[in-house]
Amino acid sequence: MFHIALHEPQIAPNTGNIIRLAANCGAQLHLIEPFGFDLEEKKLRRAGLDYHDLARVSRYPNFDAFAEAMAGRRMFALTTKGSRPHTEPHYQVDDVLLFGSETSGLPDSIRNGFSPDHRIRIPMMADARSLNLSNAVAIVSYEAWRQLDFGGAVLGSV
Repeated sequence: MFHIALHEPQIAPNTGNIIRLAANCGAQLHLIEPFGFDLEEKKLRRAGLDYHDLARVSRYPNFDAFAEAMAGRRMFALTTKGSRPHTEPHYQVDDVLLFGSETSGLPDSIRNGFSPDHRIRIPMMADARSLNLSNAVAIVSYEAWRQLDFGGAVLGSV
């Protein structure tokens, strides 16, 4: 399957929702510190419901440790400064989708390390600033999963 990575997430309920999403689409979730909350926070547990046991979650002390662990995989940076829509890449098994924090996105130092072809964005109206992080992860993850023919899914259930 593919990988979802959150760089320095700040809002516990968003991360909880993404834990639930990762469990439901079979993605591996990677959390890159520092966080804006404690992983034991009640809001995180509530949003993730009982999916924490079903999700595959890895934790990294910083971006360098994460990048080292992901070496050899294709990685896409999701950013409002992306040069192509999220629907354009042909996603492959083991691709990594990297999202920045809710408050500041990906730092320039990380974002600029990606080639323009690997900086992607979700189309939005011209005056819009950004989407909620868990919504953005859902949109891009389901496009990647769709391209992978919903591998492992039981279709028809909601």
